[in-house]
Amino acid sequence: MTPPTTELPSVPPGGPAGLAPYDAVLLFSFGGPNGPDDVLPFLRNVTAGKNIPDERLAEVAEHYHHFGGRSPINEQNLALRAALQAELERRGLDVPVVWGNRNWTPYTTDALAEAYAAGARRVVAVVTSAYSSYSGCRQYRENLWTALSDLATRVGAPEGTHPMAVDKVRSYFNHPGFVQANVDAVVEAYQGVAADAAWPRLVFVTHSIPDTMEEASVVAGASYREQHLDVARTVAAAAAERLGREVEWDLAFCSRSGPPSQPWLEPDVNDHLGTLAAAGTTSVVLSPIGFVSDHMEVAFDLDTEALETAQELGMTAVRADSVGVREAFVRGLVDLLVERAAIARADAAGLPRPAEATAGDLPAFRSVCAPGCCRMRAGVDSGRPAACSTDPWS
Repeated sequence: MTPPTTELPSVPPGGPAGLAPYDAVLLFSFGGPNGPDDVLPFLRNVTAGKNIPDERLAEVAEHYHHFGGRSPINEQNLALRAALQAELERRGLDVPVVWGNRNWTPYTTDALAEAYAAGARRVVAVVTSAYSSYSGCRQYRENLWTALSDLATRVGAPEGTHPMAVDKVRSYFNHPGFVQANVDAVVEAYQGVAADAAWPRLVFVTHSIPDTMEEASVVAGASYREQHLDVARTVAAAAAERLGREVEWDLAFCSRSGPPSQPWLEPDVNDHLGTLAAAGTTSVVLSPIGFVSDHMEVAFDLDTEALETAQELGMTAVRADSVGVREAFVRGLVDLLVERAAIARADAAGLPRPAEATAGDLPAFRSVCAPGCCRMRAGVDSGRPAACSTDPWS
């Protein structure tokens, strides 16, 4: 296992070539409603093609109405965009950052149109999902292909062509910047536990996915669950070293949806807290390791439901921060942009690719996806082309 370093380099890499051949960065996210009137249309976008009735969507909408109908994800993306832009400028990299979403304004096509109008013709994308699965990778790439096709219509490009090229950085769950930011957040959470409280058990939490999606995700090199377990081991070991005490940990899931008959990854975090309490655990730290920011799944599923569950069980619970705009994470994302640009230049020149930094036991994942990568179900083609792949139709 390669633990993350606790000190990031004082002079971050950039190089004389900067981000060439890229002339813009796309911050590519999920999106969320900005007010009560947006909630149901937003949920219809999210569930398009799944034939979910409005009555069921209205139940999910209550999660958003609990917070005034406004998702925190949009303000968090604005903050991340500003932080990325500032870090690029700090390194002397004069490249604009545009922001686009799959499911709500500003949509991906709008962001690409903004970049195109500013003269960008080759863009590098950072997805606000660190892990590789259909929901975390391929669905974004499918949306990107559609957005590029829509942009072609807007700008009058020849039929069947895309007016700009978009590449993406690799899934970055095991990049040192993401891992280090999570270590820092976990350590701070432990340091915030009252001195007279029991030493907490660490419960890492991520978004559940259907078992069929988990099975399909292994094509990327390690399954969605295996990716999380690798990060969890690395973070827990590094946190324990800093705290000077052993940290016992588990991985739990939240935010499952779909019919009860469809198996999803378990255990649910609330069920798991019950199991821990029954075994005598009285204190936990919840780490949202599967999420980049404190958006709705964190605000409702953890800060509301899970913390209420812990209270009902008589447990002390502290929630660690997500990586958000922590310096280690932001610098790590820009390192990934620089890395991706170096890979593009090496590929164009027919040279060996540069080394890719990782923390943990798994290798760096691909930035150009292989055929059949991250389908919704193993061996079943979605019928939708996906960008950033050696075979968009596979």
